[in-house]
Amino acid sequence: MVVNPDFIGDRPDMSIDPLADIVTLLRPSASFSKLVEYAGRWRIRRDVEGKPVYFAVLEGECRVVSAGQASVVVRAGDFVLLPATGNRAIDGIESMDPPPYGAVMSPTEIGEGRFRIGQADQPVNLRMQVGICSFASPDAALLVSLLPAMVVARGEPRLATLMDLVGDETRKARPGRELVLERLLEVLLIEALRCGSSPAAMPSLARGLSDDRLVAALRAMHARPAHPWTVTDLAAEAAMSRSAFFARFTSTVGIPPIAYLLTWRMALAKRLLRTRGLAIGQVAAEVGYGSASTFSTAFTRYVGMPPMRYARAPEQTSIRE
Repeated sequence: MVVNPDFIGDRPDMSIDPLADIVTLLRPSASFSKLVEYAGRWRIRRDVEGKPVYFAVLEGECRVVSAGQASVVVRAGDFVLLPATGNRAIDGIESMDPPPYGAVMSPTEIGEGRFRIGQADQPVNLRMQVGICSFASPDAALLVSLLPAMVVARGEPRLATLMDLVGDETRKARPGRELVLERLLEVLLIEALRCGSSPAAMPSLARGLSDDRLVAALRAMHARPAHPWTVTDLAAEAAMSRSAFFARFTSTVGIPPIAYLLTWRMALAKRLLRTRGLAIGQVAAEVGYGSASTFSTAFTRYVGMPPMRYARAPEQTSIRE
């Protein structure tokens, strides 16, 4: 179920899907999907203009490398989603026996929608279906901060089916193509995030939603962003003590509960300022502020510009990395 992000009134908690809220607000679109095969010893850096990347490993295995973190080995049947850009993004991927640093690897097109990376005279040791997407929302940087830098889902055939559908749709010029791609990507991203939300996964919203206690607090925040939530109130929603809730939420989601609430409120405020034509005082009330001045101060501190200026600015200049 995809929740209409334009409706921000009180709703029954069980009708709220925070993951769908965020993915829908991101407004994903597909840039391309291609089959890539890798041969011999190779290493490639993440160099796709900072766009989100996802790939399904069809054959073989490789390492996903991040600075300052242990590399992650992915194998046939695994699906990897990399929604983050900038400092949270991975460095790249490499073969299990990579070449020395400094070796330049560039893809060579070998057919329609097919590319090869690595040494031409070496056998192929990895095949992947690779996709790149964009987030059209001017709030993309803000919303992506609520998602993990990397999601690995293992043995999920539904993801492979969705990848096939996305790849087929990107290569055809059917009526309604962009709308179909947007919906397919929404489903693909939600499926990947919930499949990769095991207790061993990185802290993220998806992990919080898989926690039987924390999910109640997360749904409450999304259902009633205007409510004057405190940590004590949210702990009560989760049926936990204040201290236990705070520690569990922070370690599971990756940020403290009130910081998460602020991030969500600001994302909604930006959407309201862009699309609803409301006065500043009305926006303030919708997202939990008692006065326009208090909201303006908080918004300016968080976003980097006053709300009225944000509302009037060109959309492409509104993202603050």
